[in-house]
Amino acid sequence: MPDNGIELFATCWTSAGDVAPLMASEVSPVPVDDRIAAVASTGWAGMGFVQDDLKLLREQIGFDALRTKIADAGLKYTEVEILGDWWETGPRREASDAMRELLFDAAVALDAAHIKIGTAFGDSLDSIDPLVAPLRDLADAAADRGVRVAIEAMPFSMVSTIPMAADLVHAVDRPNCGVLVDSWHVFRAGTPLADLRESLSREIIFGVELDDAAAEVSGTMFEDTRDRRLPCGEGAFDLVGLIQTLHGLGWTGPWGVELISNEHRAKDVVTALRDAHDSALAVISEALS
Repeated sequence: MPDNGIELFATCWTSAGDVAPLMASEVSPVPVDDRIAAVASTGWAGMGFVQDDLKLLREQIGFDALRTKIADAGLKYTEVEILGDWWETGPRREASDAMRELLFDAAVALDAAHIKIGTAFGDSLDSIDPLVAPLRDLADAAADRGVRVAIEAMPFSMVSTIPMAADLVHAVDRPNCGVLVDSWHVFRAGTPLADLRESLSREIIFGVELDDAAAEVSGTMFEDTRDRRLPCGEGAFDLVGLIQTLHGLGWTGPWGVELISNEHRAKDVVTALRDAHDSALAVISEALS
């Protein structure tokens, strides 16, 4: 049962164990039965899977069996990620389209809330215009399968801020295309909460992910986001203000938690999940009290 009506969602990296984004393989070393059991036993309402996990699980047990395992554990929500290069042409686009089909199949079979999508690392675009048509095409292809897509803005990527992502979603103008709001990306981009209130509406918020970090970036931005995130309430982010802002816009959950760090990965998966859950619940409860 949810705590005080608050439902928490363990995004893929929160439950993945000792593995991190952009490793040679992103497959979780935690056996899937143990991973699902750990998520369920520590109070979460759902969980996510990254593309490398999904490729392997499709081969090993199939998506229908995976959905049964998730449902039997009492979990309600599933998310799949992450699709890139959907704006590209040539071989990169061909590889992206193959990954798209895997993620579409997984999203349909698992009844996922959405597919998370991103853009390439590098400088922020001067204009969102080049992305509008390819994202509209992606959204239309997803709609044919009954799937939603949620774009995640990252301060070190082509779409660098939540307001920029919201502008793109509005330009695409498809009801199954929305925004994924991650607290790390909000605060590391320096986005004021007032800008979120101006750019977002409940209709385009497809997901929320909470995490914390120190006041200053440690290493590169990517190193900071992959290796040095902190449990909610242990860093410098105004998570209470963010939660209140999103709640004021109509978001009621589930509240995702994306805790990615060396410290988190070093814990056994049950301890890691329990710590991430309890710290997030405390901050959300404070914000909504």
